[in-house]
Amino acid sequence: MRNIALRLAYDGADFVGSQLQSQGRTVQGALEAAWEGLTQERQRMTLAGRTDAGVHAHGQVANVRSPTRHPLGTIVRALNAQLPEDVRVLAAQEVGPDFHARHSAVRRDYRYLLDVGPVPLPTLRHLALHVEGRLDPLAMAEALPQLEGNHDFAAFTVQSPDQPNTVRTVHVARLVETEVLGHRLLALDLAANAFLQHMVRVIVGTILLVGRGRMTGAEFRRVLERRDRKAAGPTAVAHGLTLLSVRYPPELVRWDDEQV
Repeated sequence: MRNIALRLAYDGADFVGSQLQSQGRTVQGALEAAWEGLTQERQRMTLAGRTDAGVHAHGQVANVRSPTRHPLGTIVRALNAQLPEDVRVLAAQEVGPDFHARHSAVRRDYRYLLDVGPVPLPTLRHLALHVEGRLDPLAMAEALPQLEGNHDFAAFTVQSPDQPNTVRTVHVARLVETEVLGHRLLALDLAANAFLQHMVRVIVGTILLVGRGRMTGAEFRRVLERRDRKAAGPTAVAHGLTLLSVRYPPELVRWDDEQV
């Protein structure tokens, strides 16, 4: 029985989420159907992280256990031939029996795009949140690093018995300016060992209050310290969010993109 890791990219606009659900298109469902078409096996895919409806990925990871003898390059090409056009396998790698796409991960990197142009660019309508009015990027950039380190992020998630531990370690929390097709965007980059449900989107909704002058950097810090969801801002829309990468100890998986 082989253990095969897959690195995935997808446009989340037409999915109800990444994980299997009782109704609607999911990334996992599309991937498992493509795998069955290739191998005639009904295997369960394990994904590194759950993304909501509308959230995109450039570096989601899944793993599947299978007796298939197909070479890795054949797996990549054949799955992509079976998959719908809004999902692609970027790479495949054989990993050890103990590798688990979710539990073996040590870091996830997300990016949330803000379209700050006076008129939103239509081609970015599924990739970025258009923000009307002026923002203070400097205030936002100064407040965000306060999230870095090991903290209780209860203020930035939904209360749920499914996540009793709300402590996470944030490695990166920064705001950078970027450009797409000559259009100015702000990118909020967050990297952590793991994320809580809606954590990135609530952070975005709260830091936008700072950018609009409705919250100071010190007040932003107090939101984190109070651990009260009611003190934080609204949950930003999903479509501005992209999972950029999932990282693992190098002894567990090393991607070789030349095989694609």
